[in-house]
Amino acid sequence: MKERLHQHVKKILAELSYPSIDIIFDRPKVAAHGDLTTNVAMMLAKSLGKNPRQVAQSIVEKLDAKSLMLSSIEIAGPGFINFKFAENYVVEQAKEILRAGDKFGASDAAHGKKTNVEWVSANPTGMLHSGHGRQVILGQVIANLLEWTGHKVTREYYFNNAGNQMRNLAESIYARYRQALGDDYPFPENGYQGEYITEIAQEIIKEKGSSLRETDSERIYFKKYGEEWCFKRIKATLSRLGVQHDVFYNEDSLYSEGKIQEVIQAFREKDLVYDQDGAVWYRATKFGADKDRVIVKSTGEPTYRLPDIAYHREKYRRGFELIVDIFGADHIATIPDVLSGVTALGFDTSKVKVIIHQMVSFVNGEEVVKMSKRNAKTYTLDELIDEVGVDAVHYFFVMRSVGTHLEFDIALAKEQSDKNPVYYLQYAHARIASLLRFAQQEGFKIEDRTAMLNATDFSLITSKEEIDLLKKLLEFPEIVQSCALTYEPHRLTTYLREVAETFHRFYHEQRVINDDKKLMQARLTVCLLTKIVIANGCKILAVSCPEKM
Repeated sequence: MKERLHQHVKKILAELSYPSIDIIFDRPKVAAHGDLTTNVAMMLAKSLGKNPRQVAQSIVEKLDAKSLMLSSIEIAGPGFINFKFAENYVVEQAKEILRAGDKFGASDAAHGKKTNVEWVSANPTGMLHSGHGRQVILGQVIANLLEWTGHKVTREYYFNNAGNQMRNLAESIYARYRQALGDDYPFPENGYQGEYITEIAQEIIKEKGSSLRETDSERIYFKKYGEEWCFKRIKATLSRLGVQHDVFYNEDSLYSEGKIQEVIQAFREKDLVYDQDGAVWYRATKFGADKDRVIVKSTGEPTYRLPDIAYHREKYRRGFELIVDIFGADHIATIPDVLSGVTALGFDTSKVKVIIHQMVSFVNGEEVVKMSKRNAKTYTLDELIDEVGVDAVHYFFVMRSVGTHLEFDIALAKEQSDKNPVYYLQYAHARIASLLRFAQQEGFKIEDRTAMLNATDFSLITSKEEIDLLKKLLEFPEIVQSCALTYEPHRLTTYLREVAETFHRFYHEQRVINDDKKLMQARLTVCLLTKIVIANGCKILAVSCPEKM
């Protein structure tokens, strides 16, 4: 309907010789004001030198409500034009949900755009902690949304198994190994304190005994063992959440394949780096930065910016048309420098979408859940999954806008009541499933969507609650598209809650199971349409839809 109205209003503006402007249709905040509204008259009024209501009237006079399947067109307030759909139009459109089934809401809007989504990207120095959960789920859902709207998505994990962090891991494991053997061996000042380090050391003793007591200074065995141990558990945690990456890209390959040196050489050729005090400096001030940045330290070790620039260059070389990076707020300072480096190499950074999410805190009812690095107590993502379940982890981590702080209420996530949003949504799905099972026992062919379509007398769908529910269901494709375009999956959770609320209102006001078989058939169809939309939305969120609760 938005598209149809857009075309008609655009045509009318041309007929009236009004300026061509961007015509926007929104849903009114008050349902009584209609289904769509536009401020096009108010936008035009100043340039036309007319009162906005006069402009609105000139547009409305040329709109044919009947041909547009509208029940009313009204001018409201200072010049808004409000549109209300005809009920038979709503019912007719709802049939598409039944026809499309599990594909309803999907589109080819992106036309197979080759898209890279990189997220998680934790180095293999430990297990994923609960704070990682926001990025884990955020990336999963954004990748799903992009696929649902026609992107060809490559899911990618970028990691570094070299550098100081890995050296610290190896030294930490070695120290615990020596201590477990009874040696008075000092633990490194910046070592990893977690109990998992001791666990790794104990495993090494089981396999190697004391044979590695006088190992080489590089701790190669301990580094490799620790890396594999950590990565195995990271991947296992991701697997529990249904997160699968297509590519695990090793930062170390950028060095071994000469990609880092290629970037430095390219910068030198463009006079974008210089040597000072033994370090290599990038002329970031040429791109608006307050000062130049060190990209190679005097020790010869690159800073984060250099491999990140080289990595992004490889993404372009691999042919990606859209590059989505998902980072925590702690990465915000380096992003402008990386993007300026990519620009300096001649690539179009408009193809890069950087999503910065804020941090997460955890509460358990009124109690704040504290995580202290000092005493090595870490609330792992696995522990969170064990406590609240996979579905709550998926749903709660995308309930809020990425730009806002997220407070994860563990007690609420575990609660089996209408207060818990994921439970409330799943309960709506299970209630519908129960109704449909009963209907099958009564001889209704629920499992066959075509049979349902042919058997239903859609003219019997007339109540306000039914029409309101169908209108809400028909918003789904637009919601999916909007969430994908804005990278805001929290809007999908808000929408699905509204679907559940609208369904429960319909269920309580209109008896689905009744003596009138034709009316029962029509209302069962409304239930099935709702079940399809809830299931499709939950599939994007990677939340299960139980048939019984």
